[in-house]
Amino acid sequence: MAWSSLSGANIRPGWQAIDLPCAGPLELRAGRRSPDNTEAILVGFPSARIAAAEKLPEGQGFAVERADPEGNGRLWLALTRKSAGSADLFATMVCDVVGVLDDAAAAGADEAKLVRVFIGRVGAWQEFMRKGAQALGPEDEIGLIGEITLLRSIIGAGVPAALAIESWVGPLDGIQDFELGTGALEVKATLSAAGFPAKIGSLGQLDDSTRQPLFVVGVRLRQTGSGKNLPEIVEAMRLAIKGDAEAHRLLAERLLAAGYIDVHADRYPRRFEQAGMRVVEVTNDFPRLTSGKVPAGIMRAMYEIDLDKASGENVGAEGALKMLGVIRIWI
Repeated sequence: MAWSSLSGANIRPGWQAIDLPCAGPLELRAGRRSPDNTEAILVGFPSARIAAAEKLPEGQGFAVERADPEGNGRLWLALTRKSAGSADLFATMVCDVVGVLDDAAAAGADEAKLVRVFIGRVGAWQEFMRKGAQALGPEDEIGLIGEITLLRSIIGAGVPAALAIESWVGPLDGIQDFELGTGALEVKATLSAAGFPAKIGSLGQLDDSTRQPLFVVGVRLRQTGSGKNLPEIVEAMRLAIKGDAEAHRLLAERLLAAGYIDVHADRYPRRFEQAGMRVVEVTNDFPRLTSGKVPAGIMRAMYEIDLDKASGENVGAEGALKMLGVIRIWI
C-alpha cells in the first residue's frame, strides 16, 4: 500500500518515502527512488556505522545501497528492487528482512547487532537468488537433508545450537559444510544401496592443509513412505531449537541460503529414513585430489569417489567432535 501510494514518475533524483512502524531504535520507511521509480525499504540506524569500503549484498533482483534521505549523514541502508526483479519475490524478501529486524530489536539487540542481522539476512537472500530462487532439485534436496542430519547430531552431542548452526557454512559457499574448532566436516548423502558415490566439487574440498582435522560424513538415506519429507525434517529441526531466538535466526538464514523456503514445501513429496552414517577422518591414504596431489598446471577439478571404499574407522559424529575439541570446550 505504501509503495502504491508513492507510485508515479519523478524526473528529479531523490527519495519519496513513508514512515512504517518498527521495533527498537531503528527507523523504517517504504520508499521509491527517482527517476527509476523502483520499490525500496529504507532502514535508518541512528548511531551505527559501517566501513565505507564494506561491500554490501547485491542479488539478481535487488541491491543494497547506502542512502541519505534526510541529508544529515546518518546511516541509512536501502534494500531496492532492480527493475528486472520480481515484485512479488521482492515483497516476500522485504517482509522477511523486516520481520527478522523486528524480532532482533524486540530481543534487545543493539544497533551494531541489528546492522549485522540486516546484512546477514539479505546475504542469505543473495545466495537464494544466486541459486535460481526455485525449488531444490532432487540431488540438492538429498544434500540438504544430509547436512541437517549432521546438524542435529552436532546439537544432540551437546554443542550449543547457535554455535552449531553458525558453523554450518556450506550454504554460504564455504569450502566444507561445517567449520568447527580448527577443523571441518564435509557432508555427503546418498540414496544408493550399493556403494556410496560422492561428488567432490573442487580441489579444496578434501584438502586438510588449511583446516585440521577434516572429516567426511557419509549419510545414507532410504526412500520410504513412512519417513519424513524435507519440510518435516526442517520443522523437526526448528522444534529442536525452540526457544533459542539466535539459533532460529541463524537457521532461517542458512536454510534460505541453501535454497529452501517454506512456500516451496509442496515440491518435496519424497519421504526418507536415515539408513546409516559414517564419519571418517581424511588422512593421507583417503581417496582425494588436492592442489598438492595433481600435476602442475591443473587449476580446477570435479570428481567422484566411492566412500564405501575409503579406508578409515567410523568415529561417529561425537567422536569427530571430540577430535575437533568442540565437546571438550563446551561441556
